[in-house]
Amino acid sequence: MDIPKIYNPHEAEEKWYQYWMDHGFFKSVPDEREPYTIAMPPPNVTGILHMGHMLNNTVQDVLIRRARMLGKNACWVPGTDHASIATEAKVVALLKEKGINKADISREEFLKYAWEWKDKYGGIILDQLKKLGCSCDWDRTRFTMEEDLSEAVTEVFIDLYNKGYIYRGVRMVNWDPAGKTAVSDEEVIYKEVNSKLYYVKYQVEGSEEFVTVATTRPETILGDTAVCMHPDDERYKHLQGKRVIIPFVKRSVPIIYDTYITMEFGTGCLKVTPAHDINDYNLGIKHNLEVIDTINPDGTMSAAAQFYVGEDRFIVRKKIAKDLEAAGFLVKVEEIKNKVGFSERTDAVIEPKLSMQWFLKMDTISKPAYDNVMNGNIKLIPDKFINTYKHWMENVHDWCISRQLWWGQRIPAWYNEKGEYVVAKTKEEAIKKFLEKNQEFNQEIRQEEDVVDTWFSSWLWPISVFDGFKNPDNKDINYYYPTNDLITAPEILFFWVARMIIAGYEYRNDKPFTNVYLTGVVRDKLGRKMSKSLGNSPDALELIKKYGADGVRVGMLLCSPAGNDILFDESLCEQGRNFANKIWNAFRLIKGWEVSETIQQPHENRIAAEWFNARFNEGIETIEDCFKKYRISEALMMTYKLVWDDFCSWYLEMIKPAYGSSIDKKTHDESIAFLENLLKVLHPFMPFITEEIWHLINERSERECIIIKEMPKREPFDKGVLDRITAFMESVIAVRTIRNQKNISPKETLELYIKADEHHGDDYWRIGIKELMKKLCNISEFRYTDKKMENAASFLARGVEYYVPLPNNFDLNTEKERLTKDLEYTKGFLESVMKKLSNEKFTANAKPEVIEVERKKQQDAETKIRVIEEQINNLK
Repeated sequence: MDIPKIYNPHEAEEKWYQYWMDHGFFKSVPDEREPYTIAMPPPNVTGILHMGHMLNNTVQDVLIRRARMLGKNACWVPGTDHASIATEAKVVALLKEKGINKADISREEFLKYAWEWKDKYGGIILDQLKKLGCSCDWDRTRFTMEEDLSEAVTEVFIDLYNKGYIYRGVRMVNWDPAGKTAVSDEEVIYKEVNSKLYYVKYQVEGSEEFVTVATTRPETILGDTAVCMHPDDERYKHLQGKRVIIPFVKRSVPIIYDTYITMEFGTGCLKVTPAHDINDYNLGIKHNLEVIDTINPDGTMSAAAQFYVGEDRFIVRKKIAKDLEAAGFLVKVEEIKNKVGFSERTDAVIEPKLSMQWFLKMDTISKPAYDNVMNGNIKLIPDKFINTYKHWMENVHDWCISRQLWWGQRIPAWYNEKGEYVVAKTKEEAIKKFLEKNQEFNQEIRQEEDVVDTWFSSWLWPISVFDGFKNPDNKDINYYYPTNDLITAPEILFFWVARMIIAGYEYRNDKPFTNVYLTGVVRDKLGRKMSKSLGNSPDALELIKKYGADGVRVGMLLCSPAGNDILFDESLCEQGRNFANKIWNAFRLIKGWEVSETIQQPHENRIAAEWFNARFNEGIETIEDCFKKYRISEALMMTYKLVWDDFCSWYLEMIKPAYGSSIDKKTHDESIAFLENLLKVLHPFMPFITEEIWHLINERSERECIIIKEMPKREPFDKGVLDRITAFMESVIAVRTIRNQKNISPKETLELYIKADEHHGDDYWRIGIKELMKKLCNISEFRYTDKKMENAASFLARGVEYYVPLPNNFDLNTEKERLTKDLEYTKGFLESVMKKLSNEKFTANAKPEVIEVERKKQQDAETKIRVIEEQINNLK
């Protein structure tokens, strides 16, 4: 079989992904096997593949592929989220390019354009995930706004309304003037910005006295309906019962007193604008204050402001500051830093605004979601996020679930001409309900214009993807639910994860998943979050094109411990590609050997095989433990070392035949078996190259693919074998170090003397290791001695002394200088250790194991000093 010299990842990726698809290896249907299920966090339908998606979906694919190879019925459900705000913004921009204003067309026309956009662009990100190697059951692909899933959202809304959990009311909400919609608390991102603090004086009505307030938002002065002081503040006690005049609008408003005020902050005097600040709103309710909404939904000043009507709030901020100064009301301005809320979706500054919205009561419905994380029934990985989750759930607020958009599931509420409403699935049902309530209606009753929050559809995802609302007792939901693992980002722990848990217990009386693996934020090597604006986010598909999908997967996982931010460096993808090349070259080396049926297996090859078998099983033990603890990066690193260090650098070197010689069949077959097992362990991380090599090793039947082969399990192994070969490796490294330090060519043969009885130890191992030493170190003679040797380099390995006689042309003076420097350094190191051990404070407070480590350092340093001194004395 002709094996290409260089591995071509792109050919392998295209060939094998299509092959897997054609043969249905990703497909899952309920059967007698144990299910292993992941519901993919649905990326926004507007999205394209970025580094966060790459990491998240690589982790998911590793877990799915491993489960498949462990004999489980692996089901990975893909899909996309309709992303109300982001998609509507895209469609509005598209219409604008065509000269169409959203306000000039009907809802039906707009939705027609939106669906056309979705059908054209909505599948891009899923196609890109295929390039990464994601082994999803694509036949199960779902979309949060498809008919069945939308119907589930409607039914859940009606159910929760009927249970008394959903209500409608005027509340202070986070208003996004760019998206022209309310957003939840969790969708507000607070950033520290440079601001100005304006000190403005208000005249006390009927006097020449003024009080001074400090505000960062002078444009809201026009909506002030009170000024508030602390009742114990001696500076303002004399003003009880008085009123002040609001600048410009000349509105007379009361001075009120409340312990909410902090006397030491600012002037101790607060302007109260109930329509535009949540704390002011609460004061307004408590003191029965008038509410004047001075800002329009688009962020411009309303007619109620009386001044600057129709002008943007930030332009007005600058204008009113100048006008206040000109009128003598502005006392001073200070430069400050403060935190301002921004919309996560549009990046517009959030406007606290009173608005009629729909809300979901969260106090009672969220209790099972709190309890089942706290009691460990659902695990957060890493568990450092439990306290964050606990804090949020203990301080949960009612969820504003309505959005002033057209793209999304429309709220199933219906209004008559008086503004009275009923909640019903259809217009016919709504009419029936109006009649039952004896309320007036006509055939023109209208449906609520608002849609539900996108999260109100995606919180049902683990149930709705298996049609658990359409048919709560269907085969899929009963088999696949609850799912096993959720892999997602910490920033949506509350947006999505907590809410899915709430929905799971409300509608299935069970958890939606068992483990939540929280990835970190992908940052560049300078620690900055990757973003388009910084230009520090590489194109994911370009990385795959450059390094291959396997290389990128390895690069992502090498730097991604669970829950910690990832410092991504493109060189890690290069390392991944180099690893793929290493595997390819090892395979080519083995396949390139001529195999002899007549040669008996050499003793040293038998020992090498025993060692690698033990090392492999030790590695499997570690890898299995890493996966149990979701230490996926560590599992990859262990696999990497098994292949690169143990198999390639040691085992293949031990058994490699001399140039032009054949290898015995037993060793060859054992090596192929080892390689096949390594490929199986590697497959979840590097699916493409492992499948390619798997089929090049031997002719396989149509369905005999590595993707569905059984994952090797840990078998018993002899740790004594590992100890013996570790000692041998230390000796090999020591001899190579001597060659390197003394500039002795690798081609020059050396003699090696061991200070021990010729018959010490087990003959089987002594003979085998002797032959391996000769082979790996180019040793011509391997002898035993009972005395020290002159003009020889020496080293210790596991307490045994070895000597390498130096060549006749060796420069003894240079060697003495090197050894003397090494001796001085080691003596200095020993002195520092002894100082620590003689410190009574250290020995009294340090743990016993720490002291033991220091004593071991002392012993090693003393032994090394003795050996170096002997080496110097022996140089004559």
